Parts: sequence; structure tokens; C-alpha cells
Amino acid sequence: MNTQSPLDPDVGPGDSNRRFKVVPMRLLLPNIVTLLALCAGITSIRMGVAGRYELAVGLIVLAAVFDALDGRIARFLKGTSRFGAELDSLADFVNFGVAPAILVFVWSLDELKNLGWIVALAFALCCALRLARFNVALDDDDAPAWKANYFSGVPAPAGAAIALLPLYLGFHNVIDGPEAAPIILIYLAFAGLLMVSRIPTWSGKNLGKRISSNLVLPVMLVAVLFAVLLISYPWFTMSALVTAYMATFPLSYRAYKRQEAEDAAKAS
Repeated sequence: MNTQSPLDPDVGPGDSNRRFKVVPMRLLLPNIVTLLALCAGITSIRMGVAGRYELAVGLIVLAAVFDALDGRIARFLKGTSRFGAELDSLADFVNFGVAPAILVFVWSLDELKNLGWIVALAFALCCALRLARFNVALDDDDAPAWKANYFSGVPAPAGAAIALLPLYLGFHNVIDGPEAAPIILIYLAFAGLLMVSRIPTWSGKNLGKRISSNLVLPVMLVAVLFAVLLISYPWFTMSALVTAYMATFPLSYRAYKRQEAEDAAKAS
């Protein structure tokens, strides 16, 4: 029997009265950020249906920023909870599975009618399966410590960013959504397969935890430069970022296999 509160793991069954009277702010704040991300994702769907595609994609980017913050805030405040983890997964499914699928469909794949909708639906389902697999993998205590540096497949926020690449290019008039619908159909299916694949990709979980004092100023400069580029040239920056990210797949695969071979050699 579970003897902990789903919201606060420090509260047991004997403290039920207190649990409903006082909830620490450290538990509420990360969930509020997650709900803000969910609001951005749902509003993105509305903007897409209304034909305001640039704002719709911008809201998904904003949801990704909130998604990156909520977990870090929870760990910093020691406010992680089972409730927050479940809420985060549901928000990720809407923000990075449902919203991008609908945006790509109404912007382009509607030209292909039912076939376009089937692929958009498949992308959303791939996101759901990827999130479910990730949640199950969290319970694997036997995995080597180095595997924490890798995801199995592309994470949901990155999958959404990849799926929206045709829209970034469309905003620069590089492609036309309805005319390029057959190509975008294949591309969206490819983006969905990346999420459910077993391709090892770098997680970036340890990125920024420890920075050498000599690198503080360069890192700050790069971060500011990236923010300026994202504000000034958002779709060019997102296109370059997605392309660079996909270019790391062969590198992460080779690094994963090398560590896997080293692990097997030590065990033998």
C-alpha cells in the first residue's frame, strides 16, 4: 500500500488532515510552471486553427522553455512529486504530440485529406508511446550510470521541434505547405519514428551542472547571442538548431556504442 501523498512524498497517511490544510509552496511552483506550459500548448492549437501559424509555433517553443524549467525548479526546491511527474507527462503529450500534429495538418497535410490526418494522428501516438516508455525506464535501477547521459530515441520536445521544421522553412517562403504536402507527410512520419526509435541521443541532463570558471564568460556570451538570434531571427535560428541537433545523431550513436562495448569488456 502506498503510504505517501502523491503530492508530497514527506506526508504519510497519519498526516492526512494536515495534508489538505497546508501544501508547501515548493510543491506548487513547479506544477504551476507545468500548467503554464500546458496553457501555451493548448493556445497554440487555437492559434493554428485560426491560421496564426507563427504565433502558434512560438507558443510551442514557449511551452518547451517552461518544460525545461519545471523539472529544474522542482529539483532545486526539492519539490519533486509523483503528481508533478504525471502532470508533466500529460502536458508533454499535448504540447509536443497533439499540438504539433494539428499544426502540421492544418498548415499542410489537410491537402491530403484522410491520409494526412492518419500520419498526423500517428505522430501524436508516437509521442504518447515515447513518453510511456520514458516513464517506465525511470524505474530501471539496474541500468548503468552512464546510460543516464542518453535518451532512447528523440525526446518529445525535440521531436516536436523536428516535426515543425517545415513550418519554419515555410515562414521564410522556402516551401509552400499545401504544395509540399506529400514530402511533409513523409517527413512527419519520420519525425514520429525518431521518437519511438531506439537511437541513443544525448540527454543533456548534466549540461550546465558544473562549468569551469574559465568558461563562464564564453557560455554567458553564447547564451545571450542565442537569445538575441532567437528573438531577431526566430525561424532561421530554429531551423539551424534542429538541423544541428539531427546532425549529432551519428555522434551520439557512436559514443553510446563505445561505452556499451567498454561496459561489456569490464563485465567479461
